[in-house]
Amino acid sequence: MAPPLRKLRRRRFLGKVISCFVCELLASTRGKTDACFSSSCRLTLLFNNVTILSVKLIIQIPCYNEEATLPQTIRDLPTQLPGITAIEVLVIDDGSSDRTSVVAGELGARHIVRFPCHRGLARGFQAGLDAALAAGADIIVNTDADNQYQGQDIARLVAPIVAGCADMVVGDRGVASSPHFSPFKRWLQQIGSLTVQMAAGIKVPDATSGFRAFSREAALRINVLSGYSYTLETLIQAGSRQLGVEYVPVRTNPQTRQSRLIRNVPQYLLQSAVTIVRAYAMYQPMKVFLTIGGLLILLSLGWGGRFLYFMAQGQGSGHVQSLILAAILAIVGFQTTLIGLMADLVGFNRRMLDEVTYRVKRMELEPKRDQ
Repeated sequence: MAPPLRKLRRRRFLGKVISCFVCELLASTRGKTDACFSSSCRLTLLFNNVTILSVKLIIQIPCYNEEATLPQTIRDLPTQLPGITAIEVLVIDDGSSDRTSVVAGELGARHIVRFPCHRGLARGFQAGLDAALAAGADIIVNTDADNQYQGQDIARLVAPIVAGCADMVVGDRGVASSPHFSPFKRWLQQIGSLTVQMAAGIKVPDATSGFRAFSREAALRINVLSGYSYTLETLIQAGSRQLGVEYVPVRTNPQTRQSRLIRNVPQYLLQSAVTIVRAYAMYQPMKVFLTIGGLLILLSLGWGGRFLYFMAQGQGSGHVQSLILAAILAIVGFQTTLIGLMADLVGFNRRMLDEVTYRVKRMELEPKRDQ
């Protein structure tokens, strides 16, 4: 006979109290001040049995016509990891025209998300995060379908999150010395990583690595808005939201096919630059517009000083152009600064909306997770 609903609710409440107490005890032993030392920690009470550290890992694989490479990728994935009690595979089929979804089902993928048409890597990644959260994931690992990364290194990615040391962990391919990259590509990767590092305010040795792990808390807070790629924007968001980001060394397999994201270098550089500038301006608008406005005002002072110099020499009438240019630069500079102030106020509203979105996600997903 099933226990009455009132007793079940009482036991669930008692379970949550015990969970918080045990989590606080674990946090104190680790020298943490937060009550819950890791968002990946699930402590639940089922009737009278307490289960500690029940952690579900979902490995998501965005795919687009990956029928040939997907089998090897899934076969290389681990089935057991230290600190993980359940591992599931989620495949995002981005409108493939081949048998990608069928092959994923045959290989035992627990979850399959299929788009009716091709929507791009960034939207596939975000759809994977949403589906993994709805499926109750405590940790989400994203890997490529072309078997670029070695599945054994997933243990390295999830270890800092299981230990409560990071919210987001990125696999560092060692692009500065990797034999799988040409010298020109290694140089571009280093320049790009340095640029993202300056924009995000965190250490970024490998900005474009798609091999990364997210805690549940980080996945709830990340919203990819770019339609091109998620790698750069998620790092800038993590820096802006002060998430703990770590890099761990990972190994790569020999290339199985040409990248579908990088069709040509100029196009890739343009798209990446637009993504970085847009994301940085969205999360740090004051810095962007004050910098531009300040430079314009400094230029106006320079041209204005040039006019005053010639006017002191009695030649001011021949250099009126300098005065006009100085006035134009000063007006545009002050207008840009005002735009920065307005954008910063809008940024406060965006941050409040982000917090509302985060809370709504928690309200929607936590009841499903506790079932």
